[in-house]
Amino acid sequence: MTGATEESTFEGAPPQVTEGMTLSIPPTLDLFEEIDRLKAKLNAVILAHYYQEPDIQDIADFIGDSLALAQRAATTDASMIVFCGVHFMAETAKILNPGKQVLLPDLRAGCSLSDSCPPEDFGRFVQAHPDHLVMSYINCSAGVKALSDVICTSGNAERLLRQIPQEKPVLFAPDQHLGHYLMRKTGRELLLWPGTCMVHVLFSEHRLIDLKLQHPDALILAHPECQENLLRHADHVGSTTSLLDFIKTHPAKKFIIATESGIIHQMEKACPDKLFLPAPTDNGCACNVCPHMKLNTLEKVYLCMRDRRPEIVLPEALRLRALVPLERMLAMST
Repeated sequence: MTGATEESTFEGAPPQVTEGMTLSIPPTLDLFEEIDRLKAKLNAVILAHYYQEPDIQDIADFIGDSLALAQRAATTDASMIVFCGVHFMAETAKILNPGKQVLLPDLRAGCSLSDSCPPEDFGRFVQAHPDHLVMSYINCSAGVKALSDVICTSGNAERLLRQIPQEKPVLFAPDQHLGHYLMRKTGRELLLWPGTCMVHVLFSEHRLIDLKLQHPDALILAHPECQENLLRHADHVGSTTSLLDFIKTHPAKKFIIATESGIIHQMEKACPDKLFLPAPTDNGCACNVCPHMKLNTLEKVYLCMRDRRPEIVLPEALRLRALVPLERMLAMST
C-alpha cells in the first residue's frame, strides 16, 4: 500500500469568538432564529455528535455517533454541511461530499485519538506489515484513512471484523483499547497501533467502584474506548448510540455513564424519569468532558454560517484514496 501523508487544509481563518467578535454579535440577536434563517438561505444541514454541548444538539438537524453521522453525510441533499464535531468528522463529510461546502465551527476542535496516529508514522507501520489488512477506526485523519483498507466505528467494528476471513491478518488502528475489546469479543488476534482517547483513559476504576457502592441499583454503561479494567465492571458496553438505545429500553432507573458526558443530555431528554451519573476520574475533575468537542459553541456555529468559513478542503488525490475504505465500510454495514 502506498503512503498518503497529505493532510486536509482549511479555507479562511477560524471564527474564534474573542471578546471583540462576541461584541460584534448584537446582544439582542436570537441565535436560534438566525441559525434557522441561515440554514434555509444556504440550504444547509447541521450535523452534531452526541458529545456537543446541549444548545448545539438542540439546533442540529441530525444527532448521532460516528457511523450514523457518516451515513447521513453520505446521503444529504443539502448544499452546505455544518459539522458540529471534531476535525476528523468534518473531513469524513468532505470525503463523502466533494461537491458540498463543509464547515467546522472551530478549527481547534481536534481529537487526541486522531492526533496519536500521525499519517507519516502510520504509513511506515503499515509498510512494515504488508501482509495485513488495515482496519482503521473512523477517529483518524484523512491521511490515515487513505492508508486503510476498511474504516469502522465503535458501533460496527465487531460486525465488520467478523466479515474478514480468519486467515487474513488484521492491523487495527488507532485505538488500542477498542482493539483489545474486539480481540476479547471475537477471539481474534489483531496487530494494534498504540493510540488512546484522552477522555476514555482517565476514568478511575476505584472511584467507579465507590460510586457503584453508593448507588448499588445503578447499571454501568461504558464505551469500548475505555480500558479493560473499567469495562469489566460494565453491564453494557457499546457505542454512544448503543448506550442511548440501552437506557431507553432497560427498566432500570439509574445508570453510571462511562463515556463523554455530552451523551447525558440526550439520555435525560429520552428518559426524564431516570438518573444518569457520569463516571468519575482519578482527580475528581470533569475530565470526561472532551475539551475539543466543547470548543464548538452556538456563537461559532452562527459565525461560521454567516461568514461561510472555515471550510474543510481536501486534496483530491487524498480524498479519493480515503473514500475507498469509507465506501467499503458503508457497504459492509448495510
